Parts: sequence; structure tokens; C-alpha cells
Amino acid sequence: MEKARQARLILFTRYPKPGRAKTRLIPALGAEGAAALQRRMSETIVARMVRFAGQYPVGLEIRYTDGNRQAMAAWLSGDIPCLDQGGGGLADRLRRAFAVAFAQGSRRVVVVGADCPGLSPALFAQAFGALESRELVLGPAMDGGYYLVGLSRPAPALFAGIPWGTGEVLAATLKQAHELNLSTHLLEPLADVDRQEDLRHFHCHPD
Repeated sequence: MEKARQARLILFTRYPKPGRAKTRLIPALGAEGAAALQRRMSETIVARMVRFAGQYPVGLEIRYTDGNRQAMAAWLSGDIPCLDQGGGGLADRLRRAFAVAFAQGSRRVVVVGADCPGLSPALFAQAFGALESRELVLGPAMDGGYYLVGLSRPAPALFAGIPWGTGEVLAATLKQAHELNLSTHLLEPLADVDRQEDLRHFHCHPD
């Protein structure tokens, strides 16, 4: 149990409310279809997280937006702690998640989103393995962002000044990491599913 407290894997996701989930896919799938995709992708990632936790001493956590704890627990979390991401932009919400995890005694913290169908227990293991010797691990997304970020020490300034929602997120984060002297490891590049042309990547990674 002590080792599990030292490593934490956190999913950032959104409650699959039609019209609020996967909005860039609504023209292709409709509001209900986009929400259904968000639901399925989140459920897939949670199942893989649970599988990983059966192999590796890690604590799991879900942080959500656009829902409430009762709805999230009924839908997704089961025995996994489920917390609101809180207010502010993505930088604020990431800082908060990492700060809480480190304050509670975690030494290696990894945050993933539900947009990357290529996430797997093997990839989670690579991320936590990298944090044994590096301070930062990033999973580059093919759209210029990242699908995974992990830290082995608090670094709230890492998320400052990042042009979120653009193709420059990864590059800006790497620049910030360099300025903060964070030793960094990059995982394999994978595709996110955010746009109609990305849907083929989801079908390539069924679970």
C-alpha cells in the first residue's frame, strides 16, 4: 500500500454531456454521437488503468469536468477516487492535481487524458519507469500537444505561458522544462482523437 501511495495515475476527463463533449466532432457525429464517443473512450482508458494497477503499485484517481461526483461515480469511477478538476484553465487544473498528489505523499505522478486510444498498461509502465530517473515524462501527441505528462517533483511553473489548444503545446512545454532544468524523457508519439480525420485512430485501438 505504501508503494501505491507513492505513485499516482490520474485521468482527466469530461462527463459525456451531449453538446459539451467532443465538440469538434459534433459536425461529424452529432451531439449524441460525440458524447457517446467520449463515454466509450473514457471507459476504455479507465479499464486499462485498472488493469495496470493490478500489475503495478499505483493509486488511481479520476478528475472530471461537466459533471458531479454522484454522476461520475455512477458512470465511471467505482472504487476509484473521483474529484472535480476545479476552476481555472487547464494550467490551473493540472497544477492543482499535481500539487494535491505530491502533498499527499506521491513521488511519481502521471496525468493522462481520455483522447488518446493508444494509451496502454505498457505505456503507463514506461512513464512511471522513466520517472525513476527523470523529473518529467511527456507523451507527444501527433497534433503538437501531449497525451501524458508526469512529474517526480513539483514543478508548477511548467504549465505557465503554454498556448493551450494549439500545435505548439509540446514545444512550449519542452522549452519551459529546459528553462526549469527538468530532466525529461519522451515517450512514443501517439494520435489524439479530436477531429473527424482522427477517428480512424480510435478504430485502430479497440479494447
